[in-house]
Amino acid sequence: MKSTIKLPTACGALETYRVQGVPLDVRTPVAPFSRIAYSAAHVVADPLRAGELNGAPAIDWTRTLEYRRYLLQQGLGIAEAMDTAQRGMGLPWPSALELITRTMEGTRDIPGARIASGCGTDHVAPQDISTCDEVIRAYAQQLEAVQRVGGRVILMASRALAKVARTPDDYRRVYREVLAMCDQPVILHWLGEMFDPELRGYWGADEYPDAAGVCLDVIGESVDKVDGIKISLLDDAKEIAFRRSLPPSVKMYTGDDFNYPGLIAGDEHGYSHALLGIFDAIAPAASQALAALASGDVETYHALLAPTVPLSRHIFRAPTQYYKTGVVFLAYLNGFQDHFFMLGGHHGVRPPAYLADVFRFADQARLLRDPSLAIERMGRVLAPLGLDA
Repeated sequence: MKSTIKLPTACGALETYRVQGVPLDVRTPVAPFSRIAYSAAHVVADPLRAGELNGAPAIDWTRTLEYRRYLLQQGLGIAEAMDTAQRGMGLPWPSALELITRTMEGTRDIPGARIASGCGTDHVAPQDISTCDEVIRAYAQQLEAVQRVGGRVILMASRALAKVARTPDDYRRVYREVLAMCDQPVILHWLGEMFDPELRGYWGADEYPDAAGVCLDVIGESVDKVDGIKISLLDDAKEIAFRRSLPPSVKMYTGDDFNYPGLIAGDEHGYSHALLGIFDAIAPAASQALAALASGDVETYHALLAPTVPLSRHIFRAPTQYYKTGVVFLAYLNGFQDHFFMLGGHHGVRPPAYLADVFRFADQARLLRDPSLAIERMGRVLAPLGLDA
């Protein structure tokens, strides 16, 4: 079995890398986790049916649903049709709704399957919305569709609202009216501008303390409609401070792909649940770490997750909105899809040295489930670039 490969480095050289990790087994948990854990799952594109950028995206539904079942069988929930699935970056609302519907229908046989689905305003271009009333109507249209198929709702941040809102009171009003339409408590989503630059100044404030105050007002006004909130700011201190300010009934779901081990483990004042894009890529480590945490084995929990942090920080490095490329590349290396092709051509937005480091860090975190296959596939990607692996 081949155990070495020549990989490009950031300085433009090739170096011989020897695979060192022993892959983690994939296990079904024997007991419930002590934290709720959602994995925001990617979609598998169909390269044979793919059209141009303005056409409907071609999705390999069989592989896409197989991957969701793989995550669910390890005790992880699915956060469906979120930014990890290229929502707003190749996956338009009609395809997102089909994805939500297929996931709900295709996982009903899995006991305890936890599915939450993204609901936003992205079926209307921000430039076509000029008032908060139009934002409310846009939210209502998607909300009705998601609730009709029985999905729990993740109320996503709205680019249109960020564009038309003039004051924090506009945010308070929009969320108050939209939350009143929800038939069960939802998860709010505060997505930082590093993930989506069009959400700069969300909640009507440029500074974090002011934005946090508005968001807490929104939650406080409709606390019976809010299950929790996902914060994706890549700043653990801000998340901890916000978590301690939440009403007792409202959960914090960390979206911090840089600092998740400590945030999930928590402190004497509380802890965060998880709604993370990186859990797509590190599912075996995440599942086994959460099982260890639930049994009180904090040492094993940290031992399993610590090696995944360099991988996650690399995958989510700036420009952060292109992290999906690293997630899908690792799925390709691990044999979950037969190609490295993404909706909207996003497989081409990261350089070869970035992909090589995904390979290295995944190996060191024991996340290359078949190292020989991963070496072969890494070589396939490098060969057309004139790089002899």
